Amino acid sequence: MSKNFLTRGHSLALNRHHKIAAAGVAALGAAAIGFSAVPSNASTSTTSEVAAPTAKVAYSTEPIKGVTAGITGPAAGADLKIEKIDAKFEAEREAAAQAAAERKAAAAAAKEKAEEARRAEEAASRAAERAEVQKAAPKTYGNNLDGWIREAMSIMKKHGIPGSYEGIHRNIIRESSGNPHAINLWDINARNGIPSKGLLQVIPPTFEAYHVPGTSKNIYDPVANITAACNYAADRYGSMDNVYSAY
Repeated sequence: MSKNFLTRGHSLALNRHHKIAAAGVAALGAAAIGFSAVPSNASTSTTSEVAAPTAKVAYSTEPIKGVTAGITGPAAGADLKIEKIDAKFEAEREAAAQAAAERKAAAAAAKEKAEEARRAEEAASRAAERAEVQKAAPKTYGNNLDGWIREAMSIMKKHGIPGSYEGIHRNIIRESSGNPHAINLWDINARNGIPSKGLLQVIPPTFEAYHVPGTSKNIYDPVANITAACNYAADRYGSMDNVYSAY
């Protein structure tokens, strides 16, 4: 084999294996030269080119701002509506509280009125009970001259017979000195067999004629004697108060 042939063959082999590598080196070299040849303001240009996507992103946010502005209007209206609803609820709450207070006051007034009516009814009932008790239980009088006169006067009042305490007492003292069993055995009536008897010295025929219903039939009974004598004096003298001597 010739020497030249081998040299060519080896050269061809090297060119095929390193073709791509050489091309890459050349490209890198050219890029390096191109980069170093760019002026100093090229960095600003490059930065602007890089910032372009950012500008596009900033531009793309404009619709979002518009959407935000669009939402702000309804949101404000919603807030106003909520405020109106709150105001309405507050007014309703105050009205309900006022109504409740008025109902409470009315209930208290009705309760007080009912209590007053109950007290009045109880007072009337107690008064009626007292009246019934007084009516059922007759008044009692002392068993003495004062009691006899007062009891006789209460009976005389029912029958319309006049006579005062003073007039009755004055005549009793003159006629019998207050002795219900006194009897006159020396005057004309005694001589005629009808002596005067009792507190006011009444003869039996007069006692029987002027006896007051509801009193004793006994002429010596103090109350019966007083009422009969006063009934007689009222018929003859107008009242026992007008008698100042034997009658």
